[in-house]
Amino acid sequence: MTEVQMNISATTLIGDKVHNLQGENLGDIKELMIDTLDGSVSYAVLDFGGFLGIGNKLFAVPWQALRVDPENKELVLDIDKERLKSAEGFDQDDWPDFADPAIASRLHQAYGIDA
Repeated sequence: MTEVQMNISATTLIGDKVHNLQGENLGDIKELMIDTLDGSVSYAVLDFGGFLGIGNKLFAVPWQALRVDPENKELVLDIDKERLKSAEGFDQDDWPDFADPAIASRLHQAYGIDA
């Protein structure tokens, strides 16, 4: 499959569904974290689990770990749903410091992305 460069607005992605390669729903995009030095998207914040916002968990997924599927208007993340359930996440009221190199390294390693 040939990759095509696209420019899309952040608001288009906020709320988009994320599925894995098996087609399982992993949640939706809650926020995009932008690198203020170069303007690129660093992380997509994935809202996973829970019911009506209760019991959900947030995950900072390195942008490079996601693939945009324009035909289905969704994002694809190559991770098993059970593995995501046990991955390091955070609460709505306690966001990590994404600029911390140790946190960035851990997140990239967890999703198989070179930092």
